[in-house]
Amino acid sequence: MNERIFDLESRLAFQEEAINTLSETVVEQQQLIDSLARTVEALRERIKAFDPSPLQSGELEPPPPHY
Repeated sequence: MNERIFDLESRLAFQEEAINTLSETVVEQQQLIDSLARTVEALRERIKAFDPSPLQSGELEPPPPHY
């Protein structure tokens, strides 16, 4: 009986350690995702400010000669 209890306690301790490690990993990955999302948004804004797309507005480009 004591051996079974010891085995169960050992398994529980291992599982708790694994859960804590996974939880820390998830937190780190979420922080990295958030940082990358902010970087992508900042780059998107810089690109918009640098070179506006001529496809966004028909007024930026004159109509073709056949009109």
